[in-house]
Amino acid sequence: MSARILVVDDIEANVRLLEAKLTAEYYEVLTASDGPTALAMAAAERPDIVLLDVMMPGMDGFQVCRRLKDDPETRHVPVVLVTALDGRADRVAGLEAGADDFLTKPIDDVMLFARVRSLTRLKAVIDELREREASGRRMGVIAGAASRLGGSGGRILIVDDNARQAQRVCSELAIEHRPVIESDPEKAMLTAKGPVDLVLVNACAKAFDGLRFAAHVRSDETTRGLPILAVVDPDERQRIVKALEIGVNDILARPIDPGELAARARTQIRRKRYTDYLRTNLDHSLELAVTDQLTGLHNRRYMQGQLEALMLRAGVGGEPVATLVIDIDHFKRINDSFGHDVGDEVLREFAVRLASNVRAVDLPVRHGGEEFVVVMPDTSLDDARRIAERIRLHVAGSPFRVMGGDELLSVTISIGVAASFGPEDSAQALLKRADEAVYEAKSRGRNRVIARAA
Repeated sequence: MSARILVVDDIEANVRLLEAKLTAEYYEVLTASDGPTALAMAAAERPDIVLLDVMMPGMDGFQVCRRLKDDPETRHVPVVLVTALDGRADRVAGLEAGADDFLTKPIDDVMLFARVRSLTRLKAVIDELREREASGRRMGVIAGAASRLGGSGGRILIVDDNARQAQRVCSELAIEHRPVIESDPEKAMLTAKGPVDLVLVNACAKAFDGLRFAAHVRSDETTRGLPILAVVDPDERQRIVKALEIGVNDILARPIDPGELAARARTQIRRKRYTDYLRTNLDHSLELAVTDQLTGLHNRRYMQGQLEALMLRAGVGGEPVATLVIDIDHFKRINDSFGHDVGDEVLREFAVRLASNVRAVDLPVRHGGEEFVVVMPDTSLDDARRIAERIRLHVAGSPFRVMGGDELLSVTISIGVAASFGPEDSAQALLKRADEAVYEAKSRGRNRVIARAA
């Protein structure tokens, strides 16, 4: 997977060296020699990853990273700090500024490309979610983006057979999170399928293969989106590379530094909450796209696709499909006499009665205004007529309570019924026949069911 990488360093030779290495691996490389230029290029060019030198005059790498993470347009871009410093304070400072990882000079090519590939996969997922969320906002079915989501108070699963190390990690994380320890990988996998924000796994465990467990978490559909933080021995270079290749999100070297542990956990939880927020908005937008917000029934758009699929199946020898087109009688009079709020109450109550009088396989739909449709798979014309009559009697036989129960309204409905008849029939023709039948029902006095044969 290729990516656009912004390399930021005030030393020209360092920039050219990194540019050559990355270009040889078919990455597109952008370059900047100072902090302000890097910020401007990140905003304009939208890179997939930023490789950012720490020691720069004026605005150093920590400041640039903090500015990138504070900007809603660039905060999701992974930042790797490149530094000759390898001290604990610098790592923690960078993580607190929002950095995703560190590379130490001289840069190890294998580690560089492993980290770039890992972060590119992560960025691709977030980009897709952001694009779908933006589409939802343009359609008006998603509100504006949330403010920056916090990374504290998370539920963390510690998977480790080293009881002493696990307890020490648990005690450190308990300061701001809710950690639990599990030494059995099978039990840990069950726990991971519950409400968990982060999995911390000991990749050096003796009793089980920590990387195999991580791979299992990543391959299982229910846990695929969980961030994984792997505890590794810094000298086991191949194990670190393999961890990144199988989908581990971040690496924590032993001996574990409490400040670095806290910062990396906070970063992973914050990112998970952001992706969860995007996914939730996406699910909400999809629901809004196919649901009528007043009644809770499916809408016309959703019905069209379902009905066309059923008619195609019926046309090649499948079971027949029936439709009911239902219109609430004299609905305009209700709106004019009592107001649109009462009209909405009637529509909601009718939707409840309709949904409770059809089968689980049937599809009740608000078609628009006071018109409703029921799509009925595997249903003959006679069976559909009987069901329609049951719905009509249920509506007419019990008045609607409106205005907080203070007013009782007698409501009736007219129903047109039609059923498919062969391969030459279509969804549009079926609906047209049911629609013609409902108009006939109205012209004959309303509060009745009319079935229209082919």
